[in-house]
Amino acid sequence: MRDEHIISLIENTSLASLSENDLTVIRAHTKDCSNCFEAFQAAQVSLRLLKEHAAVQAASDFGPSPFFHTRVLATLRERQAVNDSWAFGRLWRAAGALASSMVVTVATLAFLTFVIPDTQLATVSQAGPSAEEVILDQAQSEEVSEGQLLTTIYGGDEETR
Repeated sequence: MRDEHIISLIENTSLASLSENDLTVIRAHTKDCSNCFEAFQAAQVSLRLLKEHAAVQAASDFGPSPFFHTRVLATLRERQAVNDSWAFGRLWRAAGALASSMVVTVATLAFLTFVIPDTQLATVSQAGPSAEEVILDQAQSEEVSEGQLLTTIYGGDEETR
């Protein structure tokens, strides 16, 4: 085997798949042959480089890039700085529709409370005293008869039976 070089064995077979017997033969031959020793070392370096490249490639395929964590944190800090600068705007975006509907409801109730009863009182006062005025007004100068009271309570426009 000393006359035969092991370069063909190294070229045709991967170092990872060499048997222990083949490695013994290669080590024995490389002690005396410097060309084969250099070829064997180059094959070992190539195997290490390929393994390292495969590990890096696998890590990049299955995991985030090395600067992913840094970029995410920088983006979060930037958004937080923008959001903290105008807290009222963020609050208004969240509750704006609710606050607007509450304002409309209060305005409608105020209109119904203050405007509508005044118009009803004006029409009632023209028609005569209301039932509450007749019953609760103790200081009235005129005496009210039962007929007037019943007419006021049950309505005087209908004909009595």
